[in-house]
Amino acid sequence: MEQERKKEVYRVTFVGTVVNMVLVVAKFVAGILGHSGAMIADAVHSLSDFVTDIVVLVMVGVSSKPQDDDHHYGHGKYETLATVVIGLALMLAGIGICYSGVSAIVAVLSGEQLPAPGYVALVAAIISILSKEILFRYTINVGKRVGSPAVVANAWHHRSDALSSIATMVGIGGAILLGEEWRVLDPIAAIFVSVFVMKVAYDLMRPCVGELLEKSLPKEVEDEIMAIILSFEQVSSPHHLRTRRIGTRYAIEFHVRMAGETSLSEAHAVATEIEAGIKARYGQGTHVAVHMEPEKR
Repeated sequence: MEQERKKEVYRVTFVGTVVNMVLVVAKFVAGILGHSGAMIADAVHSLSDFVTDIVVLVMVGVSSKPQDDDHHYGHGKYETLATVVIGLALMLAGIGICYSGVSAIVAVLSGEQLPAPGYVALVAAIISILSKEILFRYTINVGKRVGSPAVVANAWHHRSDALSSIATMVGIGGAILLGEEWRVLDPIAAIFVSVFVMKVAYDLMRPCVGELLEKSLPKEVEDEIMAIILSFEQVSSPHHLRTRRIGTRYAIEFHVRMAGETSLSEAHAVATEIEAGIKARYGQGTHVAVHMEPEKR
């Protein structure tokens, strides 16, 4: 199961890597031939996509490794770290787009004329929008299906690149079709998109930072865990529940009480049943630790 998941992650990320590599080259060429600074900036954004694809390929490979002497809980947090790296790349891209847009608007207000782009840059922007939107939908579907936050994060990076290309298309199209006075549409649209990109980056990084800081699972998940434990009649008074995420897996530890006269073998059998019930709900990779205590008299 884990190997199949790993293959799907590699497949979707490899497709994204190839598409991004082609787009980076095409955008740089179109930007230079079309005299479009916006298209060159868009190419740089696509380059950040290409880099994050490489990060996902490396980190997911590491995160799928089994437990070893140095990582008793597995390597799942490497994928979480990859998601943070992608989020940071998105944040930096958003800040860069915003800075470029503000600088261009200041230049226009100072009387400077923005350069007139060519049709080759407009065509490149349209192709980029279509290809990146298709890639976004494909990637996010796979990411949700296999439960990979890094792949989902990478999908949103594809979407941010598509939105960046929309800003580029509006600016280039306005400059070509409406004249010099409309060239300012490019930096205005770029600033709008940069805000969205930074918001997506924040939303991606926030849960990952919580995981790296050992934040507990949401209350509704913990309530569900308690309900599963209490569904076993042999135990009572579940307490000291401790939960956290390890990449795509959960780690769950708790104490329960049983009748004092229960034999060790019977207690072990019940603990195994509880563990199996929790794993049936949250996946076989879930770490479950059950501590048995005698009922208080």
